[in-house]
Amino acid sequence: MITTKKDSDRVVFFDVDDTLLDTSAFAETARRAALELMVDNGLPLDKDEAYGVLKTIIRERGSNYGKHFNVLTKVVLGHEDPMLIALGMITYHNVKMALLRPFAQTIDTLIYLKSQGYRLAVISNGITIKQWEKLVRLNIYQFFDAVITSEEVGKKKPDKLIYDVALRKMQGNPDKSIMIGNKFKEDALGAVNAGMSAILVNSDIIEEDRDYIKKEQLDITIIENIGDVNKIL
Repeated sequence: MITTKKDSDRVVFFDVDDTLLDTSAFAETARRAALELMVDNGLPLDKDEAYGVLKTIIRERGSNYGKHFNVLTKVVLGHEDPMLIALGMITYHNVKMALLRPFAQTIDTLIYLKSQGYRLAVISNGITIKQWEKLVRLNIYQFFDAVITSEEVGKKKPDKLIYDVALRKMQGNPDKSIMIGNKFKEDALGAVNAGMSAILVNSDIIEEDRDYIKKEQLDITIIENIGDVNKIL
C-alpha cells in the first residue's frame, strides 16, 4: 500500500467504472467481439440483433450477473449451447483484459491525492472481488485502503447506509471527505446526503440536475476528466 498519515480523517472515495477507467467503452467492444464469434459459429442472428438481445438481458439481469451468454443462447435457441457460451465468455474476457486500462490521468491523480494526505477507498454498487480484480489488473490497488461494496453492505448507492459504513470503516470525517464518481444520483447525491462533498467526473448529467445543484446549493463540483481533481483538492 502507498501510505499516508494513519491519523488522517480526510478520505477520498472513488467509484470504479467510468470514473477510474472507461468501462463502458471496453465492455461494448468486448461484447461485440464475443457476439461476432458466436454468430460466425452458428448463433442464428446478425451481429446487431445479437447485441440488442444481449443488452436487454444485461438490463434485466444486471451487469454483475455471470451468465449473460447462457441466457442469450437459451433465448435464441430455446436451450443453452455450451460451445457458443464458451466462445462468448472466453472472447469477452480476453478482449476485456486486453483493453482494460485506467484513464490517462488516473494514476497521476491518485499520486497527487496521496501526496496531499488523503486516504483513498472505493464505494461501488458491485461485487467486492470484481472491484478488487479491476484495481489489481490496473495496477492501482496499492493506492486504496479499502473497497466497500453493495454486496458487503446490503444496500446500494445512493442509500446513506453504504456511505455511513464506508466512513466508519475508513474512520473518515464526512466534512473532510469527498466522493468522486460519474453518476449524479448514486455518487453525488448519495454522498451529499451522507454529509460529504462530491465531484462528478465523466458524467452525462442533464441540465435539470445541474439546475437542482445550483438551486439547492449542493456541494457538488462537475469536472470533465479525472485530471481536473488536482485543481480542486
